[in-house]
Amino acid sequence: MIASVAGKVTAIAPDGAVIEVGGVGILVHCTPGTLATLRMGEEARLATSLVVREESLTLYGFATDDERVVFELLQTASGVGPKLALAMLAVHTPNALRTAVAAADLKALTMVPGIGQKGAQRIVLELKDRLGTPEAAVNAALNGERHSAAWREQVHSGLVGLGYSSKDADQAIAAVEPDADADLAAGRQPQVAALLKAALRSLSIR
Repeated sequence: MIASVAGKVTAIAPDGAVIEVGGVGILVHCTPGTLATLRMGEEARLATSLVVREESLTLYGFATDDERVVFELLQTASGVGPKLALAMLAVHTPNALRTAVAAADLKALTMVPGIGQKGAQRIVLELKDRLGTPEAAVNAALNGERHSAAWREQVHSGLVGLGYSSKDADQAIAAVEPDADADLAAGRQPQVAALLKAALRSLSIR
């Protein structure tokens, strides 16, 4: 498989570009967004996917590795060939496609020429567990982890500073953890002062 090409851009057309690699001009089919990043006579690197057919070898190029990965995953859905997959990436970014599939946003998918209502439904059904998690959901999860780590560290430090052992602090944190989890689930940042007071109460009644 040709995973990437790098060389001088010798031609740019509406649907692709020619990259000179080792004295050979290689035609790479690209989205308008990828073509916009290329400049005649300048060096370029494109992530690529080679589609092999009985009568042809066609190379598709992308500005990022993520676009190439999504391009290849899209083709695992029934009725989605390389041309339609490229059209989907011409209309939507990889993350926008992940979001549309995860949310079953048929309207967004049917914005792509060649995809009707039934085709969009099939794509959602077949790709919902393949394209990966949308960036917004990943960021939310990471933020939740950071908030979780922050309140734990602060409450633990506060208890140890008040003279409690690390073991006692861990047990008190476990007692107030449901309250912190409830805040995170509601999209709120846990309030360290309130959690520290609750932790102290749990220690005082032991």
